[in-house]
Amino acid sequence: MSVEPVETFPNPEPSRDYEITIRCPEFTSLCPKTGLPDFGEIRITYTPDRKCLELKALKYYFIGFRDRGIFYEALTNQILDDLVAACSPRRMVVISDFSVRGGITTTVTASYETSGHSKETVDGSQPPNER
Repeated sequence: MSVEPVETFPNPEPSRDYEITIRCPEFTSLCPKTGLPDFGEIRITYTPDRKCLELKALKYYFIGFRDRGIFYEALTNQILDDLVAACSPRRMVVISDFSVRGGITTTVTASYETSGHSKETVDGSQPPNER
């Protein structure tokens, strides 16, 4: 099952590095094992290059996951891949933070960076394999 494509619009300040953070606190998908709904928050932080993500299209893109069975890890990486393909940002981090299920919470972080930008984690530290 495919999801809606994500539309973009021209970055009004392409010569400047600035961050955009988008939160979707009511994200839902389905557990591929049980078919039960998974509830969570998706946070996207990115530095646009020439294009920015259009929010209404992003909302419909997220709605495309409501009836789709997908593991958290695959979901987070697919969102990153799809959004990078849509807007070609300088850098992007996607964090999926899912609600408690069976006494366990899960947070998955996936990141992308074009060459020429330093690799840092969300908290500003160097990734373990880069130290």
